[in-house]
Amino acid sequence: MQMFWKFSFLFFFLLTSFPQEPWAQEGKKSLLPLTIKGKTIKVEVARTEKEKERGLMFREQMGKDEGMLFVYERQDWLSFWMKNTPLPLSIAFIDKDGKIVDIQDMEPFILVTHISAHPATYALEMNRGWFAREGIKVGDLVKIPSTVHRR
Repeated sequence: MQMFWKFSFLFFFLLTSFPQEPWAQEGKKSLLPLTIKGKTIKVEVARTEKEKERGLMFREQMGKDEGMLFVYERQDWLSFWMKNTPLPLSIAFIDKDGKIVDIQDMEPFILVTHISAHPATYALEMNRGWFAREGIKVGDLVKIPSTVHRR
């Protein structure tokens, strides 16, 4: 019985000491400020294929003015789905000049593909309804720092 308690304590210690996801550690979350129509938000940046594939999957919550910016090497039609994503999201597709070319709402866990209406270089995911609540529309500009493309 004593061995059971030792094992249980060790398991609990390991489970609580090392979060499964790097974003779960607040101190490790690297957020970049972006500005849209005078409103500053903070975003996690997904540059690598692995980061883009993971996106916001399995994420249970996100801050009020926080999101994820997906960065692509070239402008093209971008497509997203909500596999394993419990958060309802809105996505803005943004061209190379920072202009929003499309905004779509996405339902949690739905495998429907959301394709940008026009070629885009960036995609910005926010909590669903964020763009509408802030009065942000297609044609508005997003100030994206030049450091976004650098690692």
